[in-house]
Amino acid sequence: MASLNVGNLGEYLREQRRNAQLSLRQLADAAGVSNPYLSQIERGLRKPSAEVLQQVAKALRISAETLYVRAGILDEREREELETRAVILADPSINERQKNVLLQIYDSFRKENGFEPGPESGAEAGSGTGGESGPGAGADGHPGADGPRRAGGSDADTASKPSKPSH
Repeated sequence: MASLNVGNLGEYLREQRRNAQLSLRQLADAAGVSNPYLSQIERGLRKPSAEVLQQVAKALRISAETLYVRAGILDEREREELETRAVILADPSINERQKNVLLQIYDSFRKENGFEPGPESGAEAGSGTGGESGPGAGADGHPGADGPRRAGGSDADTASKPSKPSH
């Protein structure tokens, strides 16, 4: 069954490469992998590591998480959570503290709905964007998802008000 996933991955990569109008050699060079190795991945003969998939995704300007799902490394629900976190962390219109509060609220809602908030998922999503939810949450003084879950967001709102006494 792993070979089916790898084949599916290879077909998807070939399609993405063609959509990007890149030759196999151009993509291999951009991703920092050998041309024969990339060819074997596309033909479903090799199962690449997560690191190689990340390099290929970056070269194709597509989501690495999508490739992880296609390769069987990541569950679809985990991918959706990671992408949600990545979008929040990449938003330039809110500051780091606001991003951390928003991620804590997001975790509390997921937990309330029966999903476990994944701190390791937040770390993976933050690693590519430069904004990490873990260290900021500690500096914020919030112990994690427990604060907003208990307060339901009102504490998060109150926490943001003392930071902006611009009047």
